[in-house]
Amino acid sequence: MRPSPAEIVRTLVAGRLPALVHLAQRPGPHQARHVTDPDGRVLLLVPVVSDLAAALVPPDGDTEVATVLDVLDLPPAAGAPSLGRAWVSGWAARLDGDEARRAAVDFATVQPTGDLLDVGTRFHLHRFEVVEARWERAGATRRIDPDAYAEAEPDPLHAVEAELLADLADHHGDQVGAYLRTRLGRTGSEAGGPPRVVRIDRYGLLVSHGRPGARRRTRLAFAAPVADPAELARLLHPMLCPRAAGRA
Repeated sequence: MRPSPAEIVRTLVAGRLPALVHLAQRPGPHQARHVTDPDGRVLLLVPVVSDLAAALVPPDGDTEVATVLDVLDLPPAAGAPSLGRAWVSGWAARLDGDEARRAAVDFATVQPTGDLLDVGTRFHLHRFEVVEARWERAGATRRIDPDAYAEAEPDPLHAVEAELLADLADHHGDQVGAYLRTRLGRTGSEAGGPPRVVRIDRYGLLVSHGRPGARRRTRLAFAAPVADPAELARLLHPMLCPRAAGRA
């Protein structure tokens, strides 16, 4: 099992990575703080006095502006592959009143910030429903069905993936190496060093192994998708603490 393209796009645009905003017939791009709400709609937190705020003012007679959010994955560790780039687009409109207050709660759930207290004065929230989504990786671009995008869920481990990988490498290196050798059917030492986990998602581990200059990557799937970091910790406990697991 592995993440679907729709899940990858939802993960990339969830709000944990930096983003650029492109607006139709406007200068840009613009850096922006953003998240997605439970329905996958994009929320932009925009300073009232900014180039982006000025660009988001609709033309006369309109209430929305054609908007594209552009997010590039940042590999969580050296040697880790990128998940690629996501582009989602729709028609952004400014939120006011109760709508803005409910959207601020959705924003805070993903990315808490004190600036949300100033929505309506120093900041405005803009929102758009995704009507087109694309996923770009390894030079190829794939269109994602908007309904599949809306139904997908962001990966619950993506926000803490870098910390998880660092912990495995720094504090459990010997145990992880032994476990991975067993799963990969390898024995003894390797010229390229022990196998190591380079990415983690809710479906499994991506492992780098092999000789220098000929490293390979292999996915090791979990028996079932994990729901959160706590469930991942329980799943990995036998690998990290084999003696304790054997006494259980």
